[in-house]
Amino acid sequence: MRLCIVSETWTPEINGVAHTLSRLHQELYRQGVEVDVIRPRPRVKGETANVKQELQVSRCVLPGYTDVQVGFTRPSTLRRFWREHRPSVVYLATQGPLGWVARQAARQLNIPLVAGWHTNFDHYCHDYGVPWLESATRRYLRYFHNGCELTLVPTQLQATALSEQGIRNVHVMSRGIEGEQFSPAHRDTELRKQWGVSAHQPVALYAGRLAAEKNLTLLQETMQAMRAVRPDMAQVIVGDGPARAQLEKALPEAHFTGFVDKQELARHYASADLFIFPSLSETWGNVVAEAMASGLAVVAYRHAASAELIQNGHNGITVTPDDSEAFQQAAVELCQHPADYARLGRVARLRALEQSWSGIADQFMQYLQQAQEAYHAPTPACRVRSS
Repeated sequence: MRLCIVSETWTPEINGVAHTLSRLHQELYRQGVEVDVIRPRPRVKGETANVKQELQVSRCVLPGYTDVQVGFTRPSTLRRFWREHRPSVVYLATQGPLGWVARQAARQLNIPLVAGWHTNFDHYCHDYGVPWLESATRRYLRYFHNGCELTLVPTQLQATALSEQGIRNVHVMSRGIEGEQFSPAHRDTELRKQWGVSAHQPVALYAGRLAAEKNLTLLQETMQAMRAVRPDMAQVIVGDGPARAQLEKALPEAHFTGFVDKQELARHYASADLFIFPSLSETWGNVVAEAMASGLAVVAYRHAASAELIQNGHNGITVTPDDSEAFQQAAVELCQHPADYARLGRVARLRALEQSWSGIADQFMQYLQQAQEAYHAPTPACRVRSS
């Protein structure tokens, strides 16, 4: 097996897609799988560990959101690369311009394709004020994915939704968690002192991009409501993005950390008590699993990872998507009951530890092999492959 991953993002960039691909790559490398990578040129130069071959293409950052970049190249460039280093299968982790060109080139060379659904682009149409593009975006995504042997999504709810939209051959591949990296063992008394709290005062934490699609208005309102009933509660916001300045102004007493590395992130999770996550834009949401593994009581919408991992009232709190009043009420009530959020956090860790990256990688390998078999199977004369 030789796999080529095509992605707009790669480690050490800090986002859920880069993290997922990095963990899959590590596990596949241990299994002896050769992995090539095609991605935009990184901002910081450096070698990519354990990659057989790497092709870096031109990049362009999104206006007003410099943390996000897209790649551009010609199909002929990818054809030349793949003729020299032909993969058994190509994994498309992006449906953007780079993914489209890679899809075209792979079809021309008769290389099997597996696509991953890592970003809800149709959802972003509403978040960025262009809801009229949603229908066209969904048509494009349906065409894009139906030209691949398989599409992999992280949850069964999403698999059902995409199948109902006409996308074929959708399969579920969950996400794993590093149970030693993210653990209550990393709780740090000194860090809590920096936040101005004692052992028995609550800390509510959010981690993620600070951007429109993360439902930050509800985060702001929820944090303010929690603070109203627990004035001694510290608020910690981990992450960065274009909406940071606005959120800092609205939550002047909160601690804003910006982006932190994995070790610091684990320390921040473990030193908090509650994780408040109002976003509905995730396909999975690694931060939810990380917070659970760190022993935090999570308040989130019943969506993506939260829907898969949280049993409401047993190992966290979930509410119906888009019910902002119920979300805020749940967070306000929970922060007033230390015994409840401590119990939820303990059980949350047990559930998170069931998500093994080695098991996820084994499942990924099975899907890659399935795609090869499907592509090379005899095709009935009446069937025309989507291109």
